[in-house]
Amino acid sequence: MLSAIGRAFRTPDLRRKLLFTLGIIAIFRLGAFIPSPGIDYSAVQACLKGGGDTSGGIYQLVNLFSGGALLQVSIFALGIMPYITASIIIQLLRVVIPRFQELHLEGAQGQSKLTQYTRYLTIALGLLNATTLVALARSGNLLGGCGQDGTPGAIIPDSSIVATVLIIITLTAGTGLIMWLGELVTEKGVGNGMSLLIFTSIVARFPTSLGEIWKTKGPGTFFIVILLGIVVVALVVFVEQSQRRIPVQYAKRMVGRRTVGGTNTYIPIKVNMAGVVPVIFASSLLYLPSLVSQFVIGNNAANAPAWATWINDNLTKGDHPIYMVMYFLLIVGFTYFYVAITFNPEEVSDNMKKYGGFIPGIRAGKPTADYLQYVLSRITLPGALYLGLVALIPLIALVLINANQNFPFGGTSLLIMVGVGLETVKQIDAQLQQRHYEGLLR
Repeated sequence: MLSAIGRAFRTPDLRRKLLFTLGIIAIFRLGAFIPSPGIDYSAVQACLKGGGDTSGGIYQLVNLFSGGALLQVSIFALGIMPYITASIIIQLLRVVIPRFQELHLEGAQGQSKLTQYTRYLTIALGLLNATTLVALARSGNLLGGCGQDGTPGAIIPDSSIVATVLIIITLTAGTGLIMWLGELVTEKGVGNGMSLLIFTSIVARFPTSLGEIWKTKGPGTFFIVILLGIVVVALVVFVEQSQRRIPVQYAKRMVGRRTVGGTNTYIPIKVNMAGVVPVIFASSLLYLPSLVSQFVIGNNAANAPAWATWINDNLTKGDHPIYMVMYFLLIVGFTYFYVAITFNPEEVSDNMKKYGGFIPGIRAGKPTADYLQYVLSRITLPGALYLGLVALIPLIALVLINANQNFPFGGTSLLIMVGVGLETVKQIDAQLQQRHYEGLLR
């Protein structure tokens, strides 16, 4: 492995790409520790060390994608989450708005237009998220009631409109800068820039998480977590690489004086076609009731409505059985929903028929679309159950060893790490093989 890395760095153009990517990653991590203007950084640190409750709902997800910058209230506090949300929304709008689907089918020019829409929506969501973040910080709900406006050691000492607007603009600009850095890596570096930045955010928290487990639970629990992590990573790699290959044969046809076709290929249908998107959907949807209950209850818990109290008791913490069951069911449902809108059997069948392709034993046209739909529905079930179980790993760890905040091997983090890591290594290996090297994986 070390010799393979050495070959990669001995290739001049690949070395430049790797160093450029590492430089962008260093800038991204540096921004996670630069406090936003108007934020009392010492008060933030005091709240975090004082045990402020940050385990609820979407906090973990956003803080995960920002590499811990959210709870530091740094200039990169929003992380890449607004861009991820914007990308998912634009992708879903293709089903609702015909114009978006037309742009998707236009090729590179249409894709660039959709990318431009995604950028605009990212900035809009950044403004919305930044405003919400400032409101939560002022009310004390960001750090579990610590650092509330008007109390000693408030996170935002200056409550003027100018200071508030400055913080919101800074956080939004940080989101725009992260988006630009990710696009630079995609264009001039190695791998998908946005995915690598998310990967960096997750991996950056590993030393702290493992150190906290050693400190609070002892070496016995630490080594059990490491062993469990290795097993889970191996299983996730196995499932992520698993696919159902549907054979496709193309008939021979004459194009001018040449005979083309007559080849055999296959349609790869992955067990986990939805990736990590259903987990993000489920986390975001489960956070909405808890957010509403927080605003309804406020500082008057004694006179709160019964429904708000029930939500606050059952749907706020991940260790509650009702929360776990709803989380699992939402992931399964969103997996089927997302696969249904991203893989269109009729479109695949029409494209195969247009170029003279057919599945052996299946007639072209509607029978092919029905067969693809049948296979897709059968293979999506184990993929959905797999996603739900992997997402529950940190919640189960919270119950068994009380290490939800510090358990790195599970849920969204593990899925992203394995997926991005495999894809990046494949791209580096492909570039090495183009230059007649043995490759990184051999």
